[in-house]
Amino acid sequence: MIYETHSFEETYALGKSFGEKATAGQIFALSGDLGVGKTVFTKGFAKGLGIDDDITSPTFTIVQEYHSGRLPLYHFDAYRIADPDEILEIGFDEYLDSAGVCLIEWPENIDDLLPANTTKVTIEKNLEKGLDYRKISIV
Repeated sequence: MIYETHSFEETYALGKSFGEKATAGQIFALSGDLGVGKTVFTKGFAKGLGIDDDITSPTFTIVQEYHSGRLPLYHFDAYRIADPDEILEIGFDEYLDSAGVCLIEWPENIDDLLPANTTKVTIEKNLEKGLDYRKISIV
């Protein structure tokens, strides 16, 4: 599926719609350049799960856990992962097998660890269509 958004609010709303439909055990891999909207999508997704916490990118902590919604949300940022074994040390496999939902930014760095049923979300800019335009492909 391909979606086009033209503002922060539309990207947020798309994430929220996916969060509202999310089920336990789902894994979403969010790819895209820096500043493209991965965290905006995640904020909306969290809201769709009923999470009102402040959602921030877990660049330095690798994972942020949110338990206040209808399902737990595990938000990963693999940007700083140089060796996939690093993320395994924090119990990554256990998160994947949990009753929560995992959203993983920069999944390219841990691609070999992702299960086949991972939903891939790619967010791209196209400046010819405007500064806030995003093409969001979900496979």
